[in-house]
Amino acid sequence: MAAPEEMYQCQISNCNWIYDPDKGDPKGGIKPGVAFKDLPDTWVCPSCGATKKSFRPLAGPGSVVAEGI
Repeated sequence: MAAPEEMYQCQISNCNWIYDPDKGDPKGGIKPGVAFKDLPDTWVCPSCGATKKSFRPLAGPGSVVAEGI
C-alpha cells in the first residue's frame, strides 16, 4: 500500500473513495504505479464522477488530517 501522502480521498459527501497509486484505477484505465498528480485532467472518481479537484491527500500539506477534517 502506498504512503498516506501518495493516496488521495474524494471529498464528496457519501463517497470518500480513495485513490491508491499502487492499485491505480482499472475501471478508468489507469494502471498501477500512476501517481495522483500524473492522472489526466479528464480523470474522474470511479465511484461518484467527481473531478480531481474534489480530492485531497490523506496526509501532508493540504491533507484531510492537516485541515482537521
